Amino acid sequence: MPNRLRGPIVVLPAVVWLLIFFLVPLALIGVVSLGDRDELGRILLDKLSLKNYEQAFNPDYLPTLFTALRYATLSTIAGLLIGYPIAYWIARYGGRRKALLLLLVLLPFWTSWLIRTYAWMIILRDNGVVNSFLQATGVTQEPIILLGTDFAVVLGMTYGFLPFAILPIYVAIDRLDPNLVGAARDLYASGRTAFLHVTLPLSMPGVIAATLLTFIPAMGDYDNAELLGNPETTMIGNVIQNQFLTQNNYPTASALSFLLMAGILIAVAVYARLLGTDELTAGGV
Repeated sequence: MPNRLRGPIVVLPAVVWLLIFFLVPLALIGVVSLGDRDELGRILLDKLSLKNYEQAFNPDYLPTLFTALRYATLSTIAGLLIGYPIAYWIARYGGRRKALLLLLVLLPFWTSWLIRTYAWMIILRDNGVVNSFLQATGVTQEPIILLGTDFAVVLGMTYGFLPFAILPIYVAIDRLDPNLVGAARDLYASGRTAFLHVTLPLSMPGVIAATLLTFIPAMGDYDNAELLGNPETTMIGNVIQNQFLTQNNYPTASALSFLLMAGILIAVAVYARLLGTDELTAGGV
């Protein structure tokens, strides 16, 4: 087989997979977003227009968009604060147990997202694990309201997307040459100074990648807000889900989905522009 054909043949299955299961559905949603529906909820594509996009800019959707932005930002920050120490410890002190520790990080993915969210409902409810422990130890006399709060939603999102923060940071730290830190210590730098001036700057590509991999799916999340939150914690993902599954308004839901995706892509492009493409590439994005 000629060498020039080996590359295309190797990537052909991935290209076909993306074409069938990503690009084609995306194109269908794009066409539906330009359509309309009749009294029975059936999609009409005889007269394509931008009417659904005009409805998508309804100011009533702005609070849900800002709520999604707030939750995604908080869960991303929390994921980085929790994930960086875990990734650092695995990379530096994991030794021969690195594979096992990484497997434990990925272990929650073996369980359904919905089951994990229901587990948090059991943990956080008034007679759940947390409140039962606090009352049994005498910390509180009455249950603390945890379920149905912003805290519960951010906690659930942070837990769900935490592996996306840990893995790229781990890769960035694991690639670092330990001799660089050793050289800093030879120049009389303390452990803290060596970390702040050597390890942290060189691991920033992983931090950037972790930020993107956490923030992007968090913006479209709706399960945590629906199950762990209250009616006031509705995110834009909940609106899209409601339009799709409850209202059967596929054209408007498709337009909202496209606008959300476009907004995220623009934000990522600006992020990459400000930080530099090389850092994003080094971080695995």
